Amino acid sequence: MPEGPELHLASLFVNRMCEGVVFTGPVEKSEVSKNPEVSFSCPAYTIVATSRGKEVRLTLTPQKSDSTLGRCRRVKAGQTIQVGTMDIVFRFGMSGFFRFTTEAELPKHSHLRFYTNEKPRRVLSFVDTRRFGSWQPDGTWQPNRGPCIMFEYLSFRENVLSHMSDRAFDRPICEALLNQKYFNGVGNYLRAEILFRLNIPPFVKARTVLEGLQTHLSDEDRKSVVKVEVTDTEVTDKVKEEVTDREISDRAAVKEDESETPDLLSLCHTVPLEVIKLGGKGYDPEKMDYTGFKSWLQCYFVDGMKSIRDHNGRTMWFKGDPGPMAPKDAKSPKAKMTVKKEDDHDYTGGKKVKKARSESTMKPKYRKETVQKKEVPRRRTGRRK
Repeated sequence: MPEGPELHLASLFVNRMCEGVVFTGPVEKSEVSKNPEVSFSCPAYTIVATSRGKEVRLTLTPQKSDSTLGRCRRVKAGQTIQVGTMDIVFRFGMSGFFRFTTEAELPKHSHLRFYTNEKPRRVLSFVDTRRFGSWQPDGTWQPNRGPCIMFEYLSFRENVLSHMSDRAFDRPICEALLNQKYFNGVGNYLRAEILFRLNIPPFVKARTVLEGLQTHLSDEDRKSVVKVEVTDTEVTDKVKEEVTDREISDRAAVKEDESETPDLLSLCHTVPLEVIKLGGKGYDPEKMDYTGFKSWLQCYFVDGMKSIRDHNGRTMWFKGDPGPMAPKDAKSPKAKMTVKKEDDHDYTGGKKVKKARSESTMKPKYRKETVQKKEVPRRRTGRRK
């Protein structure tokens, strides 16, 4: 599942592709998608993307022209009304991402499409093979999600540590890290990498790990908060992505003393930023080159690491002792995954081979035994005669 860094990289991708591009006409939804229609139609509008944790927002803005605005329409409650700016909030599910292609190269599983006003037309598409992703027209950030781990670090830290009495922290730390109410943006690979770097067993009670951390940063710590400029390596070596005013005000990296080990909440912030700095090497929907990302991983799906399923059935990768709250009789799904992969790959051929072997080994053997039983008595009776 795409996590916070991937969604932010997706927003950077959209902004780079759509910069200076004018879109036109209605927003099209595929027939198979069960997500809502986006009742927006305008002869000229622009698209800007923003990310927050595990959500991406596309803002559709009509161009400022009296003639253009007069022809922008949308349908709401059966009535056609004039269009203003529309926000569409996306959640990517298991396989969602954005593509920007020509109309002729439209991806097969593009479920929401925005067309440019040029010829030949180009299309910004939300692609989702497994169709677990979703979008919400006139959407807002989900209120039950906490502050973004990457770009709202101070609020994120305070939100976690001021709710230590919540039952969510009675669970193992590896499961609490997937609770988007507090860790908005953390997913399966991030939790593994964060806990691995701190050598924290995944199945230790979350409250035990977190309750000793300082709730509020001191004035001195706040002064040491620095702005982080994220380089988008997908563009060129000379071009850097500019961050929005919100990100400039909220983005923070706590300056840490080199002699001190960063705490878990600090790594929840800095580790995702490392993925973002990988740029296209970590996430590129056009080239699908994950070489740099795989090299960056230290624990998740890395040879030599252990893996077991947590209480929610999610695979947890770790090193050493899993901790006292590990599920009883928990087994690594790695072996099962390998067997399943082999079965899926050789299912038809494998079955045929096994069947052929059984016929070639068992039946001839049976026939041989039958012939011997019948022939022996005949030879004996022949000799007696």
